[in-house]
Amino acid sequence: MEQNVKKQFSVAYDLFSLEEDGRHLIERATAETPFEFISGCGVALEAFEQQLQPLKSGDTFDFTLTPEQAYGAYLEESVLELDREMFVVDGQFDRQHIYVDAVIPLQNGTGDRFLGRVLEIRSDVVVVDLNHPLAGKTLNFRGTVVHCHEASEAEIQQVIRQLASGACGGCCGGDCDDENCGNGGCGGCGK
Repeated sequence: MEQNVKKQFSVAYDLFSLEEDGRHLIERATAETPFEFISGCGVALEAFEQQLQPLKSGDTFDFTLTPEQAYGAYLEESVLELDREMFVVDGQFDRQHIYVDAVIPLQNGTGDRFLGRVLEIRSDVVVVDLNHPLAGKTLNFRGTVVHCHEASEAEIQQVIRQLASGACGGCCGGDCDDENCGNGGCGGCGK
């Protein structure tokens, strides 16, 4: 198959982070609820796709991605102290949405949107981490290609429509929810 041919993949896998104290399971996509994506559409990590591209239905895989191949290095400068007043609604601090470990939508002065995780709430600031949750981690994927085939034009157009609408509904075979979207689940959802 040519390098630029887009393939529809359904994969079951276990994703581990490799830490000094051992291997830690981060997520699991089963054969019953596989991660589904079309290669070359920007849904999955590029290095993840490169590892799967030569495989066919039934093949197994076991590969490791460095932080640079995955979500990049963890950057201390991406941990920000934001004025607590930014999170006041109708004169009250928004405790319903702003709490430790909440993933919140943010927008910068040029209109770029991104997600941040609340690390700490102080009397004057809210500390927010803009790093991807898997930044700085070495990732190991072990699994099986449940199914793959050359993607049809209709399948490609469906993905384009989903990405254009901003919906995450197709990036993970429909299993991605707002809480996990952008958190790195689904083999690269919210990249």
